[in-house]
Amino acid sequence: MTLSPTLSRRSPFPRRRRPAGFTVGMAAAASLLLLFVVAPLLSLLLGTAPAALRETLLDEEVLRSLALTFTSGAWATLLALLTGVPLAYLLARRNFPGKRWVEGVINLPIVVPHTAAGIALLTVFGRNGVAGRALAPLGIGFTDATAGIVVGMLFVGLPFLVGGARQAFEGVDPELEEMAAADGASQWQAFSRVTLPLAWRGIASGSVLMWGRGISEFGAVIILAYNPKIVPVLVYERFTAFGLQGGRPVAVLLVIASLAVFVALRLLVTRRGRTPATRMAGRG
Repeated sequence: MTLSPTLSRRSPFPRRRRPAGFTVGMAAAASLLLLFVVAPLLSLLLGTAPAALRETLLDEEVLRSLALTFTSGAWATLLALLTGVPLAYLLARRNFPGKRWVEGVINLPIVVPHTAAGIALLTVFGRNGVAGRALAPLGIGFTDATAGIVVGMLFVGLPFLVGGARQAFEGVDPELEEMAAADGASQWQAFSRVTLPLAWRGIASGSVLMWGRGISEFGAVIILAYNPKIVPVLVYERFTAFGLQGGRPVAVLLVIASLAVFVALRLLVTRRGRTPATRMAGRG
């Protein structure tokens, strides 16, 4: 009896089973990192009395601050979509002089200390800054104004949206745009009808990350616009005035509200991104 070539052929590289200690060690290291993230949040949530949290929910100042924080983050994200998506597309599709320099500039807000970023923004958007003086006759002010909050959130969150959008555009085959052009579509039509629908999930994910980064900003915002107070500034103010018991309930409310919105947006992006084929595969 002869064996089939498939059965008789042996791999020149013998398979080695990874020892259990390797997996256990990797899992232990990963668990420490997860514990490092989860433990402070659990301590914050479990250490807050329900009565204090209920009182905070009825505090009008806290509710106004929460609404201001979320809406300012949304405005910053919208402005980033209008300006950052075109930039991300150019970085993904075009080569031009100074491209590496532009990439570095976009990522600067990640490494620049945010208090220093606040000072830098103040020199431009403050009452004596170039943008501040130019827009003052139009009734647009940034110092101690909602516009200043939006500017601070935009500065610190922009790299997340541009980075996510760029990766999404790079994942779209350029030949699809060329095929659309061959069928008579203009560059704008190819972008809006082919590229953008295929890249929207990455853009949406970057937008969610930017919004989450923006609503948690403190350093850049407190220097440019201490008032009206967003929640991070309010937490700081109550902590300095009343200690841990004063700042903790507001912090808990911010964590719960932002986590709920973040999870809802992520679920929306994931579900809308599933095609009929993937839905059928999931059911099978």
